[in-house]
Amino acid sequence: MNYHIRVRACALIIENQNILLVEFSDEKGVHYNLPAGGVEPNESIIEAVQREAMEEATVEVEVGPLAFAYEYAPHINLSAYGNTHTLGLMFECKIKEGSIPKMPENPDENQTNVVWIPLSELKDIKLYPNITGHIFNYIHNKRNIELIEEQKLEKY
Repeated sequence: MNYHIRVRACALIIENQNILLVEFSDEKGVHYNLPAGGVEPNESIIEAVQREAMEEATVEVEVGPLAFAYEYAPHINLSAYGNTHTLGLMFECKIKEGSIPKMPENPDENQTNVVWIPLSELKDIKLYPNITGHIFNYIHNKRNIELIEEQKLEKY
């Protein structure tokens, strides 16, 4: 079944005043993204965050609370980033002990690196989507959104 909105699972990983990002180089030049990607059939959003962190940055993560959500609506944004309506859910994550970020063996097309960027330099890079201000707001205010998972609710 095809849905009109694609859900993206994103890992927001901040340690020691640095943020873990995936580096890309293409016709737009060098730019960065959080480790992220689409949720696959028969996969929970939490499972997708864990899979995407492993696929794009080779790290195992503990998925924490939902930090914020991002919507890209092509019909409102003149299809600036393609024609797929997307809802990105960014979760605060911690890298599991012993897991070290590195370039995957089979990186995404145009992926060139996995890097720790100092938060003090975040405003100097091209981050897609441009959520730099929202990341700083989240770090300073830590206002989380609870994700309610049906399987964890008490049954009637």
